[in-house]
Formats: sequence, C-alpha cells, structure tokens
Amino acid sequence: QVQLVESGGGLVHAGGSLRLSCAASVRIFTNYRMGWFRQAPGKERELVARINSGGSTNYADSVKGRFTISRDNTKNTGYLQMNSLKPEDTAVYYCALRQVGTSSYGYWGQGIQVTVSS
Repeated sequence: QVQLVESGGGLVHAGGSLRLSCAASVRIFTNYRMGWFRQAPGKERELVARINSGGSTNYADSVKGRFTISRDNTKNTGYLQMNSLKPEDTAVYYCALRQVGTSSYGYWGQGIQVTVSS
C-alpha cells in the first residue's frame, strides 16, 4: 500500500518562504515521477511542478523562478521549496506519484494547507 505524507505547510506573509516535504512509502522510489499539485477554493486542481527520477523538472508558469521541486531518492522524499510567496499561492497542496510507464498520477497525499497573507 503506497502512502504519501506531506508536511511543512502553514501560514506565511507575502514574500515569505515555505518548504513542503512528501515522504513516500514505496519500495523503489525511482520507479516513480513526483508531482506537486494545488487546489484553491473554487478552482480546479492544477499541476505546480513535477520531477522525474533523474531530476528533470517542469513548472507551471505561475511559479517559475519562485518554486523549486527536488527529491532525495535515498530518503524516498520529495520537496517543494516555495519562495517569494504571494496571496494567490494560497491553496491545499498535494504531492502525487506517477509510476513510470503509466499515464496518470495514481497515488496521492492527503493534502496540506498553505496560506499566504497579504
């Protein structure tokens, strides 16, 4: 049973930083790509950033230059470093895993709240 546990969310002032972590209980972490998603109230869930097992990354335009996704394959953990936070970054953030060779994210964390005050 794959489990993902997020941590590191909270309340921060605009311009501040937070680092989210996602610990995965999988046997071979490098068999998975990781993504970070977010969903704000009244909006659809969106992909914020993703990283493959080799470290290649992609970002949503709205977070480029401010957010950094990374992973430590020795710890089965992924991270999302969020700098220069804006009120519009307020959302529930989810980490997810997509097994290599599949077309969708099949495993999801419980979500963690990030609130940025103006």
